[in-house]
Amino acid sequence: MVEISLPCPDGSSARYRLAPPSPFPQTATPNGIRTVYAAAHVVADPLKLVDPWREPAVDWDATLAFRRHLWGLGFKIAEAMDTSQRGMGLDWQNAAELITRVLAEAKATPGADLACGAGTDQLAPQEAHSLDDVIRAYEEQIGHIEEHGGKIILMASRALCRVAKSPDDYLAVYGPLIRQCRGKVILHWLGEMFDPALAGYWGSRDFEPAMETVLTLIREHADKIDGIKISLLDAGKEITMRRCLPEGVAMYTGDDFNYAELIGGDDRGFSHGLLGIFDPIAPAAAAAFAKLEAGDRAGFHAILDPTVALSRRLFEAPTQHYKCGVVFLAWLNGFQNHFRMVGGAESARGILHYADLFRLADQSGLLIDPELAARRMTHLCALNGVA
Repeated sequence: MVEISLPCPDGSSARYRLAPPSPFPQTATPNGIRTVYAAAHVVADPLKLVDPWREPAVDWDATLAFRRHLWGLGFKIAEAMDTSQRGMGLDWQNAAELITRVLAEAKATPGADLACGAGTDQLAPQEAHSLDDVIRAYEEQIGHIEEHGGKIILMASRALCRVAKSPDDYLAVYGPLIRQCRGKVILHWLGEMFDPALAGYWGSRDFEPAMETVLTLIREHADKIDGIKISLLDAGKEITMRRCLPEGVAMYTGDDFNYAELIGGDDRGFSHGLLGIFDPIAPAAAAAFAKLEAGDRAGFHAILDPTVALSRRLFEAPTQHYKCGVVFLAWLNGFQNHFRMVGGAESARGILHYADLFRLADQSGLLIDPELAARRMTHLCALNGVA
């Protein structure tokens, strides 16, 4: 058994014995019972991070290899989304290159599927003066994605949140965009816990009026909407909205606190998934979906439920820094050879946080090679003054 010394909140250290290697296969076929998108992270290139706060540098080979890993487990990919540090280290220029490269990779990968985030992050919110400014920014990104054969996820926009004066302004922006997209789109409702600049999205800080605005939009354009992803970290709100959706419009949970319950569903329905947590827990989640497809609900929950404690710690407030944990776990599992992030974002969490993620990942059966994970965690502890 592998053991490691980990820091404790009281300043002491304690020995921790790791479980055996992850029991979950590293390849799987797509499940036929839920549509699941993994929002994937980008791998920074530490040798090119000359000024990491200002000039993102991406390791394209490692980034594409990780997408092949997710496809190999049967996931679709939600590309260039919040998990890839859009607006928090990854600018539109690099996001556009990411989209181009991954769409090309998908064409060369049997069974690969993805949808790409179209937003307005090339337009600084303070430089947005009208709804037309926002529409033009969206159209630029939609055009780039569709030019390369991609499907659209209409991401929430900081610029729109800044200039919109009423719910009707949101309808005036989203309606024309949806109509001009070539195929069906996925809408995106990201709560302010993920991005404080999005407080009051859809024209209200209260859930019910905001929901009614979105439902109005969906009902008017149901034939062009695949589904909606909502990330509000409130299972009750998601279920309420899910039960109001028109037939044929999917609910994609973005609730990284309650996904096992929401995807498992009840006698009145279930959610599909579009989640950042699927990035680090993909093998376990794939195994859980196989159980669910086989009718083994107890087996589904036995695998997926233990990962929820990890996810809640990983996505704790300030929630927008969850990407640190996602990249940390990819490093522990050998999907990249360093723990650096674009924007220097790895510094946003402390060593006690990372120590807890290490324990919880191990307890969820997610560490592929415990010896490698322990060596890397020991180095990180030493860098943080933990003997």
